[in-house]
Amino acid sequence: MTMTPFIRKFMLIVHITTSVSWLGAVACFLALAIVGLTNQDTHIVRAVYLSMDLIVWYIIVPLSFASLLSGLVQSFGTQWGLFRHYWVLVKFLLTILATIVLLLQLEPISYIANVAADTTFSNDDFREARLSLVVHAAGGLFVLLVIMTISVYKPRGVTRYGWRKQQEGLKIQSRR
Repeated sequence: MTMTPFIRKFMLIVHITTSVSWLGAVACFLALAIVGLTNQDTHIVRAVYLSMDLIVWYIIVPLSFASLLSGLVQSFGTQWGLFRHYWVLVKFLLTILATIVLLLQLEPISYIANVAADTTFSNDDFREARLSLVVHAAGGLFVLLVIMTISVYKPRGVTRYGWRKQQEGLKIQSRR
């Protein structure tokens, strides 16, 4: 299945926009997580964790799924394919990994936000969980940067499936 040039370019724009936006949203989340961990003003810390909960549910999660789905559409609708080139497959697997880790972090993020909403919240509450948010956001940002780098450099190498598809294409062309 090949997309028309207009649809291919449109989907590429969607994929790039959602992927870069996901990266930026995680960078903002990381900045907030650092402020939440290091700031001494309880009001600011409470606001940070309440904001982080909203950002993750209404921005980061939708962007992660939009990036994943638009990437799949791109892979199935272009010559790159999902299983033909290692770089596409690695990007896909890293995106799935990042999305799974994100989904596993939703409950702790919401829990910390709910605790922060309580007027008895103290800066010393759940320090390890708050540190975990910084570590996970930094790790997520790193993985997204790796994915972005792979997208730009497109390391060579086709999978066995990709090699077979190339050979089939050569056979068809030689028969003409």
